[in-house]
Amino acid sequence: MSTLSLPQTIPPGTSSVSRTVGELLREWRQRRRMSQLLLATEADISTRHLSFVESGRALPSREMVMHLAERLEVPLRARNALLVAAGYAPLFRERPLTDPQLSAAREAVELVLKGHEPYPALAIDRHWTIVAANRALAPLVGAASAALLEAPVNALRLSLHPEGIASTIVNWHAWRAHVLARLQRQVEVSADDTLAALRDELAAYPTPPGAQSADEDSNAILNQIAVPLRLRTPLGVLSFFSTTTVFGTPVDVTLSELAIEAFFPADPQTAAALRAYAEDQAA
Repeated sequence: MSTLSLPQTIPPGTSSVSRTVGELLREWRQRRRMSQLLLATEADISTRHLSFVESGRALPSREMVMHLAERLEVPLRARNALLVAAGYAPLFRERPLTDPQLSAAREAVELVLKGHEPYPALAIDRHWTIVAANRALAPLVGAASAALLEAPVNALRLSLHPEGIASTIVNWHAWRAHVLARLQRQVEVSADDTLAALRDELAAYPTPPGAQSADEDSNAILNQIAVPLRLRTPLGVLSFFSTTTVFGTPVDVTLSELAIEAFFPADPQTAAALRAYAEDQAA
């Protein structure tokens, strides 16, 4: 059995506050589609102990809260909430990106963005707000309204909003489906209400004029390795696939929620057009 501290039984009649740690842990377990038996087995504790914690009959130790949160893959921000609900101080700090202690991480992000040129890349926070981008992004977003390009800029809203670059996305239906499916997965993992609201907002946007039909989109990706983003730009029709990079083993909330979206050319024409654009800008 685990050497973690076992829960302490709550004396009868002890009052509990709303949204107890047990309720929160149960919600995360259900969100992960795990039974009590499965979680107890993976956490190396008895189902009785877990049941007592979830029902509020026992108070888990700080170590037990962190142990269960680890097995449930709870985000750092939510782990702090679990600790507070259990009566403990938050463990993970949340620093702004301008904090001197995040200078090394900031420099790493800048190096990755710069090193990815002449191809576009951007750094985003947990709500898809762009916190940094390289110079190659400019020709892709030139069709967007000035209002949507004012900080803070939401990358997904910028891509699908009628006044964003939606009208330039050739395969709008396929890209929209990809974005909404990805957002849904993030909502399920994080239980973030802001992301859920963003998903609903994007789902309500109308189809832009000139977009391919959904059937054309489906046929076009049959031989692709990933759902591409195809854009009409001043450089011609550009086609990309993307990758996501995150920091490994972060212990800062801000850093744990930071990601880099890097776009790679999906065909030789796109690669050539972006290299030529970068050379013209450097001249």
